Amino acid sequence: MLKNKRLAIFSVLTFLVFTLIFSINVAQDSTHNQLPDNEDHSTAAVAGADGHVAEAHAEAGHAEEKLNAGKIIMEHVADAHGWHLWGHTEIPLPIILYSSERGFAMFSSSRFDHGHKTYNGYMLKGQKVVAVDEMGEMDAHHATINDAVTKTIFDISITKNVASIFICCGLMLLIFTNIAGAYTRKRKGLAPTGLQNAMEPIIMFVRDDLIKPSIGHKYEKYLPYLLTVFFFIWIANLMGLIPVFPFGANLTGSISVALTLAVFTFIIVTVNANKNYWEHVFMMPGVPKGVLVLLTPIEILGVFLRPFVLMIRLFANITAGHIIALAFFSLIFIFGQNGPGVGLAVSPLTLIFTVFMTVLELLVAFLQAYVFTMLSAVYIGAAVEDHHH
Repeated sequence: MLKNKRLAIFSVLTFLVFTLIFSINVAQDSTHNQLPDNEDHSTAAVAGADGHVAEAHAEAGHAEEKLNAGKIIMEHVADAHGWHLWGHTEIPLPIILYSSERGFAMFSSSRFDHGHKTYNGYMLKGQKVVAVDEMGEMDAHHATINDAVTKTIFDISITKNVASIFICCGLMLLIFTNIAGAYTRKRKGLAPTGLQNAMEPIIMFVRDDLIKPSIGHKYEKYLPYLLTVFFFIWIANLMGLIPVFPFGANLTGSISVALTLAVFTFIIVTVNANKNYWEHVFMMPGVPKGVLVLLTPIEILGVFLRPFVLMIRLFANITAGHIIALAFFSLIFIFGQNGPGVGLAVSPLTLIFTVFMTVLELLVAFLQAYVFTMLSAVYIGAAVEDHHH
């Protein structure tokens, strides 16, 4: 009983620490995004030259108070060429480019100085690398973008999401090699304990309640892929809820990651589909030929719509959860623009909503892994199902 109480207290304290860190990051991001851009400075300079210095400073101060919540939220959920920690501090990631005109180029993202400088003929425009006419280093605000070169750039950089994939795969290898070692060497023939005991019910649940009923007696061939997909999505979703390095990336909320997972399922279904499956797609038995003219195009379209549904379901649900949680938290700073007291007054309510959304996201993290695996198993089961007379 005492052990359970300590675990509960530790869980609550850990969550509060993560919430505090998250709030500090959002606050610092809001301060960073309130800084006026070059146009604001130039306007202030002109106003000062006309003798309206006080008015210019007032306008600049007003510009600094404006909070672009949408920009802050999208920066948190989008991919990036650097891993933001706090304020202006980030971990630079490798930029790897190939252009038919300039060949390969590899350097650190810190060379761009948060998008303020060019390097080696490239610069950051938002989070996209574009080519500029000048090959040396210069102020990015005065660089001229070379559209012809930009169109031929292949960006294979190690971005935040790519680094998160490596981290997620590393965690999976660490967890499951440890569990496999316990089964084969350390505790062979003994009752499972520790991590092995925690993961075994989940593995058995996915295998016996998800994969086996959906595919049938041929399920063992597809078990490694489906288990890998389930745990990859689940662990990646949980990583995205921890707002400290090396976690916090919106990995499964990236459209490219969701698309890749859906394409894997599509390839497996297409390659392993039997004659019975393709007959039902192109010429469904027992259906009049006049109806087939309408039904067959729908069935063919359905073959491609299934992976599309997998992609959109995963991408939309995970991204929406992050955006809603961040929006609730941003309300503190939005109302705070009307005075510190107003921001302080609404902060308890927004914190309650944020805690609720975070708890809900814990459920969604598992649910989305469950749904993606279940639908993939259903699609595979329909493709390999034996013909029944």
